[in-house]
Amino acid sequence: MIKTGSPLAGLRRVVTTRSPPIEGERCEMCAEPISAEHQHVVNLESRGLMCTCRACYLLFTAEDAELRYRAVPDRYLSFPDFDLDGRQYDELEIPVNLAFLFDNSVLGRVVAFYPGPAGATESELPLAAWTRIVEANPELGMLRPNVEALLIRGADVQSEGRASAHGNEFSCHLVPIDTCYELVGRLRLLWRGFDGGSEVRAAIEEFFDAVAAQARPAPTIRAPVR
Repeated sequence: MIKTGSPLAGLRRVVTTRSPPIEGERCEMCAEPISAEHQHVVNLESRGLMCTCRACYLLFTAEDAELRYRAVPDRYLSFPDFDLDGRQYDELEIPVNLAFLFDNSVLGRVVAFYPGPAGATESELPLAAWTRIVEANPELGMLRPNVEALLIRGADVQSEGRASAHGNEFSCHLVPIDTCYELVGRLRLLWRGFDGGSEVRAAIEEFFDAVAAQARPAPTIRAPVR
């Protein structure tokens, strides 16, 4: 029999009164349970994504507030008249024809990433080259800093080499930033060999079909006449 004042008795009290382990996903801000389909906020300093409940998510939806976190919206836009050719894309110095770009407000510039076997790889983006592309496609200026990305895809990573909508060499969609990291993570798991293999190509095709189904055409903005 264990005496009430003995060390073993104290250990028993700790074991029997300890809270049960947490199961399932929880909000990374308040620890409330969340479903598998949940929303995210971005930590502007670390660029990390945090899984949140609806209540915590809504705290960070004000775009003009000076906050450390920003809620990731669910906006999907397409740019049917996106004007970009292979020469202009080469000027961006991105080594593959699939990349996502977003405006990092902490760095004060647009940054570019592309998927690969190690995950998302950052590519230095020449400011002058990107400025010329935005001038030719003023609709890109509606991108919200930190929480949305421009997903650019060249014809050579599309099935059977098919061109993008309207015959353009490159397609462009505005998507939530967490969507891009979801794609990168999926491709990392599937990657085989030098170019990723057939499973990666199928995953890319499936992903872009889903993006196209959700996207609506962006409002047209006329480029200023020089």
